Amino acid sequence: MRALARKGKSAARRLYRGYNRRKARNAPPPSIQRVRILLLHAYGMGGTIRTVFNLASYLAEEHDVEIVSILKEAEEPFFPVDPRVRFRFLDDRVRPSRDPLRAMLSKMPSRLIPQEETAYHRFNLWTDLQLARYIRSLDTGVLMATRPGLNLAMAQLAPPGVITIGQEHVALRTQAEPMQNLIKWRYRRLDALVTLTKADLRDYRETLPKKPRKLARIPNAVPPMSGGQAKLDAKVAIAVGRLTRIKGFHRLITAWETVAAAHPDWKLRIFGAGPQEANLRQQIAEAGLEDKVELPGPTSDVGAELEKASVYVMSSRHEGFPMTILEAMAKGLAIVSFNSPHGPKEMITHEVDGLLVKPRTNANLAAGILRVIEDEPLRRSLAEHAVETAATYDVDAVGRQWDALLAELLARRDGSYVRPQPAGASPGTAPDADADAPATEQAGAQVIPLNP
Repeated sequence: MRALARKGKSAARRLYRGYNRRKARNAPPPSIQRVRILLLHAYGMGGTIRTVFNLASYLAEEHDVEIVSILKEAEEPFFPVDPRVRFRFLDDRVRPSRDPLRAMLSKMPSRLIPQEETAYHRFNLWTDLQLARYIRSLDTGVLMATRPGLNLAMAQLAPPGVITIGQEHVALRTQAEPMQNLIKWRYRRLDALVTLTKADLRDYRETLPKKPRKLARIPNAVPPMSGGQAKLDAKVAIAVGRLTRIKGFHRLITAWETVAAAHPDWKLRIFGAGPQEANLRQQIAEAGLEDKVELPGPTSDVGAELEKASVYVMSSRHEGFPMTILEAMAKGLAIVSFNSPHGPKEMITHEVDGLLVKPRTNANLAAGILRVIEDEPLRRSLAEHAVETAATYDVDAVGRQWDALLAELLARRDGSYVRPQPAGASPGTAPDADADAPATEQAGAQVIPLNP
């Protein structure tokens, strides 16, 4: 039976490859005019959604952009939407159809998305079917995915005429081992893999036995925000994020007990929603901090809330590339953050544009907050340099990196790509390993040279 099953799988693979070859022969020329971005739930709230909206808005200047959301779980988007960007939803859970097939498949677990994907419980056989149909319906253009499960599905299913870009918002080292094993073997099929941090770029370079045609680091950009910069005279510290264990807000509240004892006139506001809300409220009550720590819920206008504060605190166990730090920097807040290696450590220069403290140490977090509260010249100096740092993540500056990447991927597909020669090299000289980088590095991205 096992031998028969192996023969069946082998035959299915041959049929699939033959179908792909026929589809490649009939496909239109490669193009970057149409850009499709796969997202789990576009109308939800979270850093990835904001950054995707931000990127889509920039690309819509020159491209036909559509955000393809696996789920629809709200009538309206939580974040503002650029009217030039179109939306498609594969599974409408607000107004589900009465299709009996949908009803049956929605009760069955996903076979396309790995169980180790953190959002695995959001997928099912119905979403598998809709996602596979959508991906296989494409014949050209660019398809971008924004989380490991979707990257893996795209790598497995995308027709050969489609330029595929995997975007990683979480660090490779935080993935479960079975997920890392799938990543090692499937990501090689992608045209490009884009990480947010240099540390993650190094990890992928060292881990992937066979790499995509392009491996690049392009950070997130600061999104547009309402209002002006913070005046730094409000006795308010702020934190923003999903109320989950990984965000470490329980540690922040514990640290705030020390802060409140020394400075009872200061308040902490934690904006967000999530499964830990009840636990956090209980912790606040038990610590007697009801009038010192507030949980106002989520906000769609982060800029307005940052403007009312003087200090931003990041207490996460680990982060990919936290947008809220960039937003707080752009608003001119003093930043105090745990020294997470894949995000804050790259974004913050200690004692220049923020303070970094030892991860998971409540006492050190409290000490960092107390320091910026009690040393106003330091607070204002950190804030001033933070604004300068945020300027390097301007939407146009980061957008140009995406322009360069898309242009290079198209050139690699249509045969016009010419590997750049290193400075001073004579014609005909074989380029060294760094010769592949300039197109994107000139725009500020760090690129690992790979074989075309």
